[in-house]
Parts: sequence; structure tokens; C-alpha cells
Amino acid sequence: MRKKWMLLVLLCLPTAFAQAQDDLLKIAEASDSATTGPVTGTFKTTRLVNGHTVETNSAGVLLFLISHRFGTLNSGAYELFGLDQATIRLGLEYGLTNRLDIGIGRSSLEKTFDGFLKYKLLQQQMGTGSPVTVTLFSSAAVRSLKWPQEENNFDFRHRLAYTQQVLIARKFTDRFSLQLSPTLVHHNLVPTRRDENKVYALGGGGRFKITKRTSFNAEYFYLLSGEARQDYRNGLSLGFDIETGGHVFQLIFTNAEGMVEKFFVSRNTGYWSDGDIYFGFNISRVFDLKGEKKW
Repeated sequence: MRKKWMLLVLLCLPTAFAQAQDDLLKIAEASDSATTGPVTGTFKTTRLVNGHTVETNSAGVLLFLISHRFGTLNSGAYELFGLDQATIRLGLEYGLTNRLDIGIGRSSLEKTFDGFLKYKLLQQQMGTGSPVTVTLFSSAAVRSLKWPQEENNFDFRHRLAYTQQVLIARKFTDRFSLQLSPTLVHHNLVPTRRDENKVYALGGGGRFKITKRTSFNAEYFYLLSGEARQDYRNGLSLGFDIETGGHVFQLIFTNAEGMVEKFFVSRNTGYWSDGDIYFGFNISRVFDLKGEKKW
């Protein structure tokens, strides 16, 4: 009887050994897949505060963005500390592919229309591969506000301004991400001859995730152009993001009134130290036009 049991054990050993090998292989493959592949969710939305992030909408996804800025806090009690005033921008963004975004918007400030293209050139990878995500951004803005009577001889080209950016970001942990944004803003028309048509700036910012659905964001644009630094201020913006299903609600404090690059990067006049602080918010809503959940 004992011999039969020993024979049965010997016959089963190869099968058990093979099964153990398969289980170990599956564990190894699962471990490899957990440490390789693209890094996603560097930021929650396509906006950090005022400026764009490296994120693009997935193919077939439409994003509707409402941006609102009240007046400055130092406007006093008569203006209810800015709440009686408002500057708004309405925007639409659409993912043509998972890497290519197109967007349009209209701001009440100078009745400005803007349009942009974003292309995700590189995606950060876990393990080997790119250590950062790189997105290229290009936009044009058109002032549609009527010229003053004494300036009605300007041409349409004088209404145009352009922005070029290289957005470089890295997600260091599930909670912490940083981004650098080298920026060029070109104005076809400047107020005086001493003003620069081309304004260079270096943007930087980051996100710290507090909970699964909330995060603290900060953004700063440092002006590199000499004349611009004398007449205009570096933009500093702070934000608090709250995710509620398909919506992301951003509470914002900033020294920039405008929500287009030509305003908050190169034509910003607000001083934090003087109370030129605009309270506002962004509300973004995602619509999946292909009927599949992308985010």
C-alpha cells in the first residue's frame, strides 16, 4: 500500500512542479506590468490654474470649460470686495486623437476669441522610457473689442497675439506632480515703441493631491524679457481642485484678470502685495461623444 502511495506522489510531482512554475511566471509578469507602461493622471484636468497642463483629452472626448474671475479683493466693500465685478471665459476642447487636442474660447476681457492646438509629443513611462511627459501648445487670440475713435485706423492683424509653449511635466508620486512651461507670447501690436512684441517667460507649477478627489495647485510665470519685467508683473496663481464625478471644480486666487496667455503671462499688472488678487473658479465638464468612459 505504501509503495502505491509513493508511486502516486512521484507521478504527481511533475504536474505540481509545472503548475508552480506557471504560477511563479504569472506573478513575475504581473510584477513587470506594475512597473512598466505609461504614466497617466499627471494632472486631473487640462488646466493647472490659468495655464495649460500636459494633459490632453482622449479621442472623442469633449470638454466644456467655464472660467470666472471676480474683481480684486482690494476694490473695497462698495464693490463687495470684487464680487460685483466679473470676467468670464467659455471654452470647448475636443480630443481628435488621444494625443491631439483642439480648442476654442471666448473671453469678456477685450471680447477676445482664442483657439489652440495641443499635441502630446512624449508620454512619461514607468521603468525604462521617457522620464517626463512633453506636450506642445500653440494658440492665437483675437481682440474683437472696437478700437477707440482715435485708433480706428488699425488693421485686423493688429488684433492678433500668439503663444507658443513647451509643457514638460513629471509625476513623481501618486500625489505629487511638477511642470515647467517655457513660453513665448507675440503681440502684433504693443502700446508703445519701447514695449516688446515678443515676450519670453518661464512658467512653473505643481499639484499636490490631498485626497482622492481634492488637490492643491500652484502656478508661477516669470518674465524673462527686460522691458516686460519693468511694466508688468509675474503671474502667481493658487488653486484648490475638487472632483465631483464628471466635473472638476477649481477655486482660484490669482493676480491675473485674464484667462488667455496674452493676458496672464505677458500683460499682467496685479500685485499680490497690494491686494490685486482676483478670486474665481474654473468648472470643467467632460462629455464622451463616443459613448465610452475615457477618464
